[in-house]
Parts: sequence; C-alpha cells; structure tokens
Amino acid sequence: MYRIISGKWKSKRIAAPKNFEVRPTTDFAKEALFSIIENRYNLDVASSSVLDLFAGIGSISLEFASRGCNDVNSVEMNAKHSGFIHATAAELEMGMQVKVHRGDVFEFLKKNRNRKSYEIVVADPPFDMEEKKYDELISLVLNNNYVKENGVFILEHQSRMKLQHPNLLDTRKYGNVSFSFFKPNEAEDKVEDDDRD
Repeated sequence: MYRIISGKWKSKRIAAPKNFEVRPTTDFAKEALFSIIENRYNLDVASSSVLDLFAGIGSISLEFASRGCNDVNSVEMNAKHSGFIHATAAELEMGMQVKVHRGDVFEFLKKNRNRKSYEIVVADPPFDMEEKKYDELISLVLNNNYVKENGVFILEHQSRMKLQHPNLLDTRKYGNVSFSFFKPNEAEDKVEDDDRD
C-alpha cells in the first residue's frame, strides 16, 4: 500500500493485491523527493513531462499526475504491475495523464533514442540489479537526449551503493534509500559557440 502525498488525490491510499512483490518509495522519501524537484531544481511539476522507469505499481507516476502533471510516461515490465497502474489511473480519472508502456526499460530506452525529451526522468530499478546495469542505465538516459536542457534525471538506489559520474550533482539519503540527481549532457556544439567572440 502507498499514499498519494499531495495534489488532487492528496492522502488517497492505493492498495495493491497481496501477491504483488513491490517496494514502493516510502511516503517520507517521496515527500522529500518532490520538495527537492520543486525547490532545488525549480521545476513546475504541473507543466513538466515525466518519464518514470521501473514504475512498479505507480507510486511515483500517480503522484505526478495528482499534482497536475499531464504528461507522465510509465515504463514497467511486469504485466500485472503495468495493468494495475493503468487501471488505477483510469479509476482516479488520470487515464489521459498517465501513459503506461509495458516492457523492459533497457529495450524501451534503446528503441526510443532521441525521440522525446523530458524535464524529469525518474528510475527506481530493483535493488539487486548489478552495478554495471546501473552504469548502462545512466548512460542510456543521458546519452540519448531523454533529459531536457533544464531537466534532471533522478535515480533511486540503495544507500550503500556509491555512484560516480561526471553528471552527478547530488545524492540525498533517506535511510537505506538514496536519490542521486544527474544533470543532462550539454550540447556538444554549445561549448564551441561559447568560445566564439
């Protein structure tokens, strides 16, 4: 079970079937995350486009939609979980805001390279995912124009995992869960332009 923290469906509790093996982001961590998005990165959630990778049962996706975001794209491989997000979004009249893509996150990122950019990309992969897969995930997101120039990529991971990357801006720890924030790659020709008189 998880709770929508704010927005139209504030305090709404979402209960998943008992046989679902999921680890929704805690209320405390989720509240902190949205505070950072709005206050540190000055992103207006309602007017942002969002890509939610490893969406699980929709804790992050539905939070964005409740806060007025009209362009939430959820990617989840588990058929039951993706069906649950779709059904819950429809039940809460968020069906037009939340688009659910059922499939493997890595395949999705490879297939949709350079098609669409987002202000906010969030990823919450399984905690037991190998470290090299984390590196691949970061590379796929940042090297294929998934993050807009003013946007941010947020990766949720176990606190004991220490990530290193030139685009890493900050890591915030909430118990055994941490969020790492990455800036988008700079346009390659931008540096050249800045060097000219």
